[in-house]
Amino acid sequence: MFIAFRSAEARIVADVAAAGFDDLTLAQGRVAARIGPNGTRLTDLAEQAQITKQSAGFLVDQLEKAGYVERVPDPTDARARLVRLAPRGAAVQARARRTERAIERDWERHLGKEQMEALRSALEALREITDPYA
Repeated sequence: MFIAFRSAEARIVADVAAAGFDDLTLAQGRVAARIGPNGTRLTDLAEQAQITKQSAGFLVDQLEKAGYVERVPDPTDARARLVRLAPRGAAVQARARRTERAIERDWERHLGKEQMEALRSALEALREITDPYA
């Protein structure tokens, strides 16, 4: 699983860089990928990325300076702020999602439709016991 994951990750990073998002680092991308559709608190990003709050804050600062994210008030808690994708972040996310779909098509061509469906099903089932954020 690790080798297939790293291959997919490297392909996504290379593709978004080729599309003009060449200032986005792998570490920044790993944090940004965890931002929910309505924004995510910095402490939650740090926990999900399994990094310190200070590291997450540093990476979010870089993402904000590059125009990928913005910090906005949390509507559920006036003291808190959310990290939310800015338009540039949404654009790179859309590009990454297209690359993910291309990778899945390539894997299906290699494995065949039946094995790909079995792989997807098995990974979704494993998520139930391995992903604390699902």
